[in-house]
Amino acid sequence: MAVTPSTSLLSFLQRLQKTAFEAFGATDFDPKTYVDVPLKFALSVTEDAFQKLPRNANGTVAAEDLKRFLEAYFGGAGDDLVHLNPHDFVREPEGFLPKVKHPKVRAWALQVHSLWKNLTRKVSDAVQAHPDLHTLLPLPGSVVIPGSRFREVYYWDSYWVIRGLIASKMHDTATAIVTNLISLIEQYGFVLNGARLYYTNRSQPPLLSAMIYEIYRTTGDEELVKRSLPALLKEYEFWNSDIHKVTILDAQGCTHTLNRYNAMWDKPRPESFIKDQVFASNFSSVSEKQQFYRDLASAAESGWDFSTRWMRNPPNFTTLATTSVIPVDLNAFVLGMELNIAFFAKVVGDNSTAERFLENADLRKKAMDSVFWNANMNQWLDYWLENKCEEVHVWKNGHQNKNVFASNFVPLWMKPFYSDTSLVASVVESLKTSDLVRAAGVATSLTDSGQQWDFPNGWAPLQHMLVEGLLKSGSQEARSLAEEIAIKWVTTNYIVYKKTGLMHEKLDVEHCGEFGGGGEYVPQTGFGWSNGVVLAFLEEFGWPEDRDIEC
Repeated sequence: MAVTPSTSLLSFLQRLQKTAFEAFGATDFDPKTYVDVPLKFALSVTEDAFQKLPRNANGTVAAEDLKRFLEAYFGGAGDDLVHLNPHDFVREPEGFLPKVKHPKVRAWALQVHSLWKNLTRKVSDAVQAHPDLHTLLPLPGSVVIPGSRFREVYYWDSYWVIRGLIASKMHDTATAIVTNLISLIEQYGFVLNGARLYYTNRSQPPLLSAMIYEIYRTTGDEELVKRSLPALLKEYEFWNSDIHKVTILDAQGCTHTLNRYNAMWDKPRPESFIKDQVFASNFSSVSEKQQFYRDLASAAESGWDFSTRWMRNPPNFTTLATTSVIPVDLNAFVLGMELNIAFFAKVVGDNSTAERFLENADLRKKAMDSVFWNANMNQWLDYWLENKCEEVHVWKNGHQNKNVFASNFVPLWMKPFYSDTSLVASVVESLKTSDLVRAAGVATSLTDSGQQWDFPNGWAPLQHMLVEGLLKSGSQEARSLAEEIAIKWVTTNYIVYKKTGLMHEKLDVEHCGEFGGGGEYVPQTGFGWSNGVVLAFLEEFGWPEDRDIEC
């Protein structure tokens, strides 16, 4: 499998990260900062100055010396993105959230809407002029970043950012994001995890076609569809190439093809170099270390970094085995991609492509029914591969992951599932009794492992996919569960915002009005997808004047 070579800039920044860790200590240390800083001078000049820094007997650099060096030779992390006032932003857009009647909620919704101004950037001209001094990648359009340490555009975050921008009537900003992601496919053959040099070894949940679909549904922009289709076909090939493809023989003797996450990387992630190396020191052989690094990067590709979902023996982090899992949600996203490509092909009059992709979607739906569906639990369950080297895997009942995750319900977001009335009834019942629906929204899992994609954290994208799938089913019972989840989620976001003045990346669903924690970095604020989902929920459900908003 191709492994993207590390550039000399990244190798140097990893050394800088290690030196900074030794000099400044573990407290408040974020390794990502040191691979995000832009260089002020050529790499050779910077490396030369770095070599000449005075060192202690053990090879470390004094904190004061390193601080001076950083100030002299580097810009601040994120300085190569410049704030941009989006031209399609208005303080109160015409027809904004007509169903929100409660004055306090309306005032807050306008504050959340105004956050798009804080989060919109463009890549500075310096990156175009001297790409060799930056890990940031040049992009043609304006970007909306998630916030805090996530100071570049991210792949799957962008879907929920776009849903929020559509609620905010900012269609040009939404289209610019899609244009950037298409430019990454044109250059790399897939959408990168994020627009940084160190993300070129992996993607993220493939939701570009869903973004384009939402923009097209709102604006009717056929040009966008025409321009996107070749890139989407290329992205589809990437996800169905040998590294991501798995063949399974089911209990009836039928063969199916499904997909898994599998990053093209077997070294520590540059943005987390120090931490990854520490975990890998638990393995003795080089090949075990390399496999662990690949599974780490693949968990990052899944967007769920990190969760007991990927561990063979939870909560032991070193048993991470992401590439041995066929994930329910990834296959739901690829099914969505197949349906969207078929739809776009029809729009541009390419009927043979449309037919081919409808057929692909039909085959994938059958595969998901056969491999993931568990009739006892009425959920779709991830499937564990026994031996990754086999050409064809034989399906075994005991290999479904029987633990409950919010992802077990994500297929409901896709039309072939939400349009099946009797299926919806069983899934709604299963979700209600799953123990995932808590005081402040849907929990990610039922295991409190200290990882951020586990209990008690709730994440905006998971709330949204579940709520929208329930809504689209058209069932009254599903709609009332959807509304209950949305009300809980909006309420906890509102209370946290009132307490902290900030929107948060993740929330504690066990305690209304508390933000989430855990994972490998401190809780982040901003925050792209949280803002997007709150606005999308308020657009859908509104907020009547007589409904209180309190925990």
